[in-house]
Parts: sequence; C-alpha cells; structure tokens
Amino acid sequence: MPAPTSATTEAVPASKTVLEIASQKISFWRQLGLLIQWQLRRSLPMLPFFIIVQTLLGVSTVLGYGLIAGYPGREASLYLAGGGPAIALISLGLIMTPQWVSQSRTEGSLDWMRTLPVPRVAFLLADLTIWTALALPGLVVGVIVANARFDVDLAPQWWLVPGAVLVALTAACIGYAIATLLAPALAQILSQVLAFGIMLFSPVSFPADRLPDWAQEIHRWLPFEPMAQVVRAGLFSHDATMPTRFWVLLCVWCAVSVVGASWALGRRP
Repeated sequence: MPAPTSATTEAVPASKTVLEIASQKISFWRQLGLLIQWQLRRSLPMLPFFIIVQTLLGVSTVLGYGLIAGYPGREASLYLAGGGPAIALISLGLIMTPQWVSQSRTEGSLDWMRTLPVPRVAFLLADLTIWTALALPGLVVGVIVANARFDVDLAPQWWLVPGAVLVALTAACIGYAIATLLAPALAQILSQVLAFGIMLFSPVSFPADRLPDWAQEIHRWLPFEPMAQVVRAGLFSHDATMPTRFWVLLCVWCAVSVVGASWALGRRP
C-alpha cells in the first residue's frame, strides 16, 4: 500500500480547518439569534415606550430647532433637517444604552450573560439590532417631518443604511463601555451630560466654523461631526457630501469603540 503523500496528509487538516470555521460561523449566528430573541422577550413590555420616545425625540428635535431658527436659509435648513435624525441615532447609543445596561447590572442579568460561552461582540450586535429596530420608526417620521418643515430635497443614497448602522454601532459601543465600566448612577449622569453637549455644542445641527478655534480642533478628531454628515449626505445627497476623511475617522472610532466595549464586557466586575 503506497504511503500517503504530503499533499494528502496536508489536505485532511485543511479540510478539518474549513469545517471547523464553518461550524464556528454557524454557531455564532445561532447564538446571535438566540440572544436577540432573549433580549426581545425580556424587554417586550417596554418596547412600545421606547418606540414612542424615539419617535418624539426625532420629531421634537426637528420642530424645536425650527422654532428657534424660524425660516432659515438653504444651508441652515440642510443642517437642521439632517441634525434631527442624526441626534436620534446618536442618543440611541449614548442615552438608551447606558440606561439599558445599568438596569441589567442592577437586576443581575448582565452578570448572568457574562457567564455564557458566547463571544462578547454577540452581545453588542444583539442589542444593536433591537435598538436600531426601535429607532427606525422615529427616524422615518423625523425625516418626513424635516423634509416638510425645511423644504429640502430628499435624495437618499444606497450607503445611507450601512452608514446609519455604523453611526448606531459606534454610539452604542461608547455607551456600552461607559455603562459597563462606571457605576450605574454615574453612567446615567455621564450619558445625560454627553447628550446635552452633543445637542448644543457639537457640529451636528450647525457648521463647525461657528465654534471657537479650540473647539473646532477638538471636533476634528471626535466622531460626532462625521456621524451627522453620514446621515445628512445620505439623505440629502444633492446638497451634501461625505468627505473621505470623515469615513476614515468614523470607521476608526467604530473599530476602537467595538474593541473597547468588548473588553469592558469581558472584564471581571
């Protein structure tokens, strides 16, 4: 009987490796689906409340800015119309996430989830799926109200959906890390301070050149202006563009925030 060649002996481990990788992928997606179901059933009584709050936030931001600005010009209308949906997406991660995680820490469900043999990124993706679904009605209604209130040309781009997911993922991971590393009460206070600062002092609903020079330099490296520009350029592509630098900065922040939130979840309490 001929001895097996090196190609034959190398083919078996290679095929096993492929099968193992495929098995791990199937296992991960099944784990993710089960986590989504568990989180959905756990939060089912509160889902209508969250949907109403997100819808009111998206609409009231647009209408409130409209009352302050009166009848603005073309550029100001573009910033105000895009700022409302962007703030709704950002607040989803920086306000709702710490509240959600703090409640889980208080009742002990987060500690129980940490004992599961599930990749930490699966927790993030499961929660992000639910929060994004909760934000969709408010985003759609907010865009419709903004288009009617400020009379801007709605021209959605194909990358609006992945761009919005990128924004939601970055904000949610930042909120996740804050809520996991800090005490629940302190995390909620910090999230409120961040939300207040983003709504009033970040170039989301106004151009960055209105800020002092030192604030402009800080925001050159923060993700909030790119987050707003993704939404604005994705919705109103005839009047707004998304610079390459903003894409790079937002992707870097997303990668860092995902790694940071995964580390925070895997850290021993």
